[in-house]
Amino acid sequence: MKNKKNNRFMPLVMAICVVVGILIGTFYANHFSGNRLSIINSGSNKLNNLLHIVDDQYVDTVDVNDLVEKAMPQILSELDPHSVYISAKDVQTATDDLRGSFSGVGIEFTIRQDTLHVQQVISNGPAERAGLIAGDKIVKVDGDNFTGKKLTNEEAMHRLKGPKDTKVKLGVMRFGEKKIREFVVTRGDIPTRSVTATYMLDRETGYIRIKNFGENTYPELLIALSRLAQNNFRNLTIDLRGNTGGYLQSAVQIANEFLPKNRLIVYTQGRKSPRQEYRSDGRGSYQQIPLVVLIDEGSASASEILAGAIQDNDRGTIIGRRSFGKGLVQQPIEFNDHSMIRLTIARYYSPSGRCIQKPYTAGDNKDYEEDLLTRYEHGEFFSQDSIKHEGPAYKTSLGRPVYGGGGITPDIFIAEDTTNVTSYYKQASMSGLIIQYAFEYTDNNRQKLKDYNTLEDMERYLKKINTVEAFADYADKHGLKRRNLMIQKSHKILERYINSRIIYNMMSEDAWMHYLNEDDPAIMETLKVFRENNAFPTAPQQEDQQKKVA
Repeated sequence: MKNKKNNRFMPLVMAICVVVGILIGTFYANHFSGNRLSIINSGSNKLNNLLHIVDDQYVDTVDVNDLVEKAMPQILSELDPHSVYISAKDVQTATDDLRGSFSGVGIEFTIRQDTLHVQQVISNGPAERAGLIAGDKIVKVDGDNFTGKKLTNEEAMHRLKGPKDTKVKLGVMRFGEKKIREFVVTRGDIPTRSVTATYMLDRETGYIRIKNFGENTYPELLIALSRLAQNNFRNLTIDLRGNTGGYLQSAVQIANEFLPKNRLIVYTQGRKSPRQEYRSDGRGSYQQIPLVVLIDEGSASASEILAGAIQDNDRGTIIGRRSFGKGLVQQPIEFNDHSMIRLTIARYYSPSGRCIQKPYTAGDNKDYEEDLLTRYEHGEFFSQDSIKHEGPAYKTSLGRPVYGGGGITPDIFIAEDTTNVTSYYKQASMSGLIIQYAFEYTDNNRQKLKDYNTLEDMERYLKKINTVEAFADYADKHGLKRRNLMIQKSHKILERYINSRIIYNMMSEDAWMHYLNEDDPAIMETLKVFRENNAFPTAPQQEDQQKKVA
């Protein structure tokens, strides 16, 4: 009788056990995957079983955690080029540029001859308040020697960054002094700027350079626009060249500032991610200003979202070269040990329906990684006709044809100028000798260079002293043989590169970009567009459309 009672309740007991098991399993799946990842564990998870077998039975002792760390990147590399694993120690470095700030001492440095040189000191930052100046050499940190082969960028970042309000003691060699000075620096919040240059190209045209799209990019842009408004700007150029992207939301906020109400900015869609649209709300303050956006092969991701939104809505003119073609959406997923993966979950599409992502082969990133080199060799950087468009043409809001197949193709193409490029120039720039010379020259002449407060004065002085000739002597002593005919042919671009680096070392990024833009073909074309009132694209004429069809 007792057994019958037990048998009668057995189904209920089993059901309760199943429910409890599901709840416990769900809790642990969520808990141990960083609270954002739900993993369905099949009955025979080969990977887990393999690790367990290796740990339990392998002939030698094995660090299973180390195996997992090495396996994670390999597994993700089989998916697409942008799904990546970031170890716990690298997470902060990977996100600092986009966060808007990090905690550290507040210097920009370079490592030369196994020594850390302070290139710039951030204004009103911890290092400046402690007394450090550009040109100082940090040779000790907290009493330990800080020079030699072991000194790397990673090690320097590790030792100089740290929690806010913590202290670090720096031993510094200053130019002209033989004794080490000691400074105690209290680490603090160091802002990372996305908008790195703001100035007037001419009386009517404002210029804003955006380096990446981080947490503070939109408010930085509004501040930059306010600065330009004080100069009564009537046209605007946004420079996204070399901008590798960042946060989607920042790009959407900026596009919203220039678009009329209810215009599609971008949409995302994936296998498990339903279509999500981002539209303008009509509150932007600059919906009517003539606009040019500059892009090149280094413009990617969020840069392409902004450029695509402006182009497809016929809101401005895109000038430059075809952008990179990064249109995969990554979701950050954190693990318990604070490592994370960035997993591709969807694709970006411009308002006309173009997929921004260029083609790739899952598990084989070689062609993808060499795509820019392939484009260069194919002639795409020098001729618009060399651009390969895959798939059909799409239409902007005015009916202009635009093309998919990866990246944003500009409305006005700017070829890379190689007229005066020689093998000597290539060796000088690629070897790093120009940057090395410019830094050493700056370091040895800071007191004299401080006398030149304006960009115009600095330019005149550098031209007068003939930095190209001085560089050629320096390079010759460091393994790059002098080639007088080549130096003469490349003189202008050598001078531009050398002097720009000295200006960068001594002055603001505004001044540096101002100097580089003075004879930049894309900037010249931009000013021409504004002069001719062509910043607002127009619908193609019917006869033109017929000609294209014919």
